[in-house]
Amino acid sequence: MTDTAPGTSGQCFQPRVVAFLCNWCSYTASDMAGTARIKYSPCVRIIRVMCSGRVDPSFVLKAFALGADGVLIAGCHPGDCHYIEQNYKTIRRHSMLQHFLEPMGIEDRRLCLVWASAAEGQHLAESIDLFVEELRRLGPLNWSGNWEENGARLEALQAIVDEHSEAMEIPR
Repeated sequence: MTDTAPGTSGQCFQPRVVAFLCNWCSYTASDMAGTARIKYSPCVRIIRVMCSGRVDPSFVLKAFALGADGVLIAGCHPGDCHYIEQNYKTIRRHSMLQHFLEPMGIEDRRLCLVWASAAEGQHLAESIDLFVEELRRLGPLNWSGNWEENGARLEALQAIVDEHSEAMEIPR
């Protein structure tokens, strides 16, 4: 396995990863990993949310727009959510986002969903490292560089949003 991305002329590519971790399980697992001195990739920037169900799809798209090479969402195991069924909402949003990413020029493998309980610090660390290795294989996203100047992709994106506007509405 190589640590270099295509076209980086031998330099080690360090992907920029934004990770949304739920307060009750996955954030606690990352804290436990740190306490137990379990190492995981330092290129991950953790954002603590109260629940993975609170990760709005616009947060994910904004992370990509601001230069993230990958986004990881981690939460409680389905059925163990502190907010009853919110991680099922996370599953639906993850599926919806993966459906929308490809037409936007983003490989769906750049979005990762992980379930980790508070006691699974090792599992979370391993999942993060596997995701970072996958991003290294994919190489830098350079999403803004993928947009054509004539606006063809922008028009395609608008058509997708219009077509699936009901799916993107977030029930309150």
